[in-house]
Amino acid sequence: MISTEQVMNALSNVQEPDLGKDLVTLNMVKDVVIDGMNVSFTVVLTTPACPLKDMIRGACENAVKILVDKNAIVTVNFTANVNSNRKDNKLLLPNVKNIIAVASGKGGVGKSTVSVNLAMALAKGGAKVGLMDADIYGPSVPIMLGIRGERPMMKDIDGKGMITPIEVMGIEAMSIGLLVDDKQAVVWRGPMASSALKQFVTDVAWGELDYLIIDLPPGTGDIHLTMVQTIPVTGVVIVTTPQEVALADAKKAVMMFDGPQIKVPILGVVENMAYFTPPELPDNKYYLFGKGGGHRLAEQFEIPFLGELPIAMSIREGGDEGKPALLYGDEKSKLAIDLIAQQVARNISIRNANLDPTKVVEVVV
Repeated sequence: MISTEQVMNALSNVQEPDLGKDLVTLNMVKDVVIDGMNVSFTVVLTTPACPLKDMIRGACENAVKILVDKNAIVTVNFTANVNSNRKDNKLLLPNVKNIIAVASGKGGVGKSTVSVNLAMALAKGGAKVGLMDADIYGPSVPIMLGIRGERPMMKDIDGKGMITPIEVMGIEAMSIGLLVDDKQAVVWRGPMASSALKQFVTDVAWGELDYLIIDLPPGTGDIHLTMVQTIPVTGVVIVTTPQEVALADAKKAVMMFDGPQIKVPILGVVENMAYFTPPELPDNKYYLFGKGGGHRLAEQFEIPFLGELPIAMSIREGGDEGKPALLYGDEKSKLAIDLIAQQVARNISIRNANLDPTKVVEVVV
């Protein structure tokens, strides 16, 4: 007769690969049910996008068969409870577990494309996701999500008028492009842009979110400083293209966030427009802008390389038509985006388990 105690003892030998402790110590095993030789239980992952799910399943099955009974029929179920390591006062964005900034040193490298598709991929995996378009001067998220021209609603919360994010394709989205006439240029000085970003934090009714993705403007300036001084940023994703001129600017973004004054963890580097594969030659890769630039950047600063996205017609068309590549693109692009999202989610879990708590940065300049 198999007992729950035997099963738990066996699973105490299964390590969570990223967190370095066993599943029982981490309190990740729930709902053990035993019916004769049938053993089932649920493993609570730290993210629905966990790329190591199959590895954990195999290790659990082997542990029960080897340490309890070789004839056991083991069923491993999975659920997820996204972890967080916020230790701030939570006066701002109290219902958001993790805040991910997407940054680049220069414009035109596909930062918004990465932000939109990263949000879509995390949501597709089962997470609750919001997307804040903080590119005040060049908001492109409304076009990429197909909500151009829409206007968010207002609602009263505790006597204060709050803006309701637009729900689209399974995520919550907010952009300055939803509040201004897109035929008008946004001509603001730095303090005005920073104030707009603060309003997106204080005056928007973000719901309960596992991840809030913030699409930052290019460069390193007022808005970036305002963000880290206003809200606790879990980590930053850096987007670059392979050529040297983009890498030079991406290095500045890495040095800003990783510098001693700010010290926000870098979750990794995404290399966009890495190569081109003609549809008629699906096995060929042409490195139009150089090769391996994102890898070299990651190695230089000893930060993770999250993956590369190809130059693909479906990614470009999806952005223009409001049909994100993660949902509407070709299979290779979908797979590349999914793998990047899994690595981002994984690195957030590792960051929350092993680094100092997330807090607002006090920048002295």
